[in-house]
Amino acid sequence: MSYPPLREVTQLGPEHRGLTIQQRFEAFRKLNPHVEQLLTHEAERALQQGWTRIGIDFFYHRLRWVYATQTNHDPSDFRLNDHFTSRYARLLIEQHPEFTGLFETRRLRTP
Repeated sequence: MSYPPLREVTQLGPEHRGLTIQQRFEAFRKLNPHVEQLLTHEAERALQQGWTRIGIDFFYHRLRWVYATQTNHDPSDFRLNDHFTSRYARLLIEQHPEFTGLFETRRLRTP
């Protein structure tokens, strides 16, 4: 399975300050659909390799590593906000029922 193309991440601007974390996540997701594609790719690979539980943070950090080692871009250009990890885990489970149980999720404390 080949790795999806790597693209730079578009960061949220000052106009996103004051929004809820969910609103910031949705804005980030809209600006960077390739991040969701990369996380989905990693989760599918994990399932194919027999993983039954893994943390979404593992994939986040893996994406940072892959980006830093497989592109000529400055690794700091590929910034992923750790505040979005639980949102991505929930989104992936919602979109891919086969990921149920792969990620542990807890009750959200902030909207």
